[in-house]
Amino acid sequence: QVQLVESGGGLVQAGGSLRLSCSASGRTFSNNPVGWFRQAPGKGRECVATINWNGVSTYYADSVKGRFTISRDNAKNMWYLQMSSLKPEDAAVYYCAAQSTGYSWDYWGQGTQVTVSS
Repeated sequence: QVQLVESGGGLVQAGGSLRLSCSASGRTFSNNPVGWFRQAPGKGRECVATINWNGVSTYYADSVKGRFTISRDNAKNMWYLQMSSLKPEDAAVYYCAAQSTGYSWDYWGQGTQVTVSS
């Protein structure tokens, strides 16, 4: 019954911006770390960004640091990934996720496609 749904993906030119949203239902994640992952064709899934419950602590992959920003709105049970200065290598299926107990990523969305044209 828990569901995470991504939105905001699409086609964008290199150098452009895109904002991804994750909407959660079925339970509240206001006390849980949440994040974004991505998987490009032929590559493994990588962690892009994470954020703790109150937004004080964040993590970014080196490849996106300075270009992407993760944020959350606990009142709406949503979190976001603002992507700027997009590069062709950013093209991937992006997944939102949430932790439960034990630092494990237990909840996942189905993914949204981000395509970056050069």
